[in-house]
Amino acid sequence: MRWEHLFDDLESQLQQELAAEDDDLRIEEERLRRARLGLRERLLAHHQHGGGAPLRLVLADGSDLALRTDGFGRDWLSGVVAAPIGGRCIVPIGAIAQVVLEASGGGAAAMDRPVPEEDPSALTARLGLPFVLRDLARRRRPVRLLVPGGELTGTLDRVGRDHLDLAVHALDEPRRDRSVRGRRLIALAQLLRVRW
Repeated sequence: MRWEHLFDDLESQLQQELAAEDDDLRIEEERLRRARLGLRERLLAHHQHGGGAPLRLVLADGSDLALRTDGFGRDWLSGVVAAPIGGRCIVPIGAIAQVVLEASGGGAAAMDRPVPEEDPSALTARLGLPFVLRDLARRRRPVRLLVPGGELTGTLDRVGRDHLDLAVHALDEPRRDRSVRGRRLIALAQLLRVRW
């Protein structure tokens, strides 16, 4: 009888050690998964699991932006700017210095959830910032560009691989030669926000 108790005790110890190893393995896998996440994936997780709550972003120049996201490209996100400002906005991922999360932790919890694999046929996820800006240029939509040093208003004339041409004019005037006060070539790396 004592042998039976001994074997039962050994079997129980082995099962506990195997369960502990499985737990350690799951913890390490989760740690590795989180280590591989980029800012874009965490923002996308917030979009998918955050219940429509706006993201509060601090851009590289220190300005705040509350944005309800609705689109994610390869290196940008878009959405509706929260009231009272309103309007649509595109933010390059590289222009985000901080994401401000509530003390309650709800936003952080949404950002830590796994993001389902994106559909490889989804075009938007593969589009880069220059492509989206070319669409705005083609539509001749007046925009507000936030760059280091302030905000510029006008119409995008051209968008190259790494820069854009802005015809500077007041937003309430159509883009005509007589209303253009100047032109700026702006490096896309310096672009913090595009709002219209």
